[in-house]
Amino acid sequence: MRHTISLAVVLLILLPAVTHAQKKPAPPEPTLADHQYSEHKSCTLDFWKAEGDTPRPLHVHIHGGGWTGGDKKGAAAQAPFWLSKGVSFASINYRLTGEAPLPAPVHDAAYCIQYIRSKAKEWNIDPDRIVLSGGSAGACTSMWILCHDDLADPSAKDPVKRQLTRVTAAAVAGGQVSIDPPQAKEWLGDGVLQHRMIWTSVGAKSMEEAWAKYEEYKPLYKEFTPYNHMSQGDPPLLMTYGSDMTLPSKNAGHGIHHPVYGVKMKEKADKVGVECHLLINGVSKSEKYTSANEFLLDKLGVK
Repeated sequence: MRHTISLAVVLLILLPAVTHAQKKPAPPEPTLADHQYSEHKSCTLDFWKAEGDTPRPLHVHIHGGGWTGGDKKGAAAQAPFWLSKGVSFASINYRLTGEAPLPAPVHDAAYCIQYIRSKAKEWNIDPDRIVLSGGSAGACTSMWILCHDDLADPSAKDPVKRQLTRVTAAAVAGGQVSIDPPQAKEWLGDGVLQHRMIWTSVGAKSMEEAWAKYEEYKPLYKEFTPYNHMSQGDPPLLMTYGSDMTLPSKNAGHGIHHPVYGVKMKEKADKVGVECHLLINGVSKSEKYTSANEFLLDKLGVK
């Protein structure tokens, strides 16, 4: 007697194996999940502790989203790579501008670096080997921390605020090196001003309001423009952008991530003597690095 197996039965047998083969393994659970690093409920981090007897270098990722959205969990997939290199990894949340406009999102991230340093011994972190990464607004924040004078206050009542904010290096993607409307418009055209990040960052309800109250908002725009803080002695920076160099910028999305941002920052870095690498496919390359990971590993002294 011949036995036949229907195609449906075969598929039922094989499908779990096929699905399992195609599915990427889930990243490991954080050593610390949703760990609150300040009094604000939004200020949480996920931390993956790398194995090692000696203090481990640390990579901190700051998520993007125009300071209006985004979440730290989007970077969890990066953790296995860094752990395999013996590098601990953290991804952080911060207050968004719907909760509190500038300086909150950027100062929260800087405070998080200080908080992590305060935990260096407990978490087995080398406080002298901390690098940053981020995309879009996370890139803007990373560059601000990288270039800004150190925020450590030795006389602060809060012991966390006595810690350093300076880091070893940063590798960023699609970052805004200026959020100052007149400067951004001069470089990129009106398209960049159509993006909500430009006005919500300072608490305005529209670009029209931001222009009308520009003198009121000007100190915030100037302070949180990373370009203004770059100076001799700043740590190394690597920037990656898309390759559409069209000017003026086509729309809000193109403008807010425009590669000319990177060109302007690289020009200033070269002028003041800061190590800076700009990766734009077909436009700009580094003689030393082909990727952000390669750059960060080198700056951490990890092979």
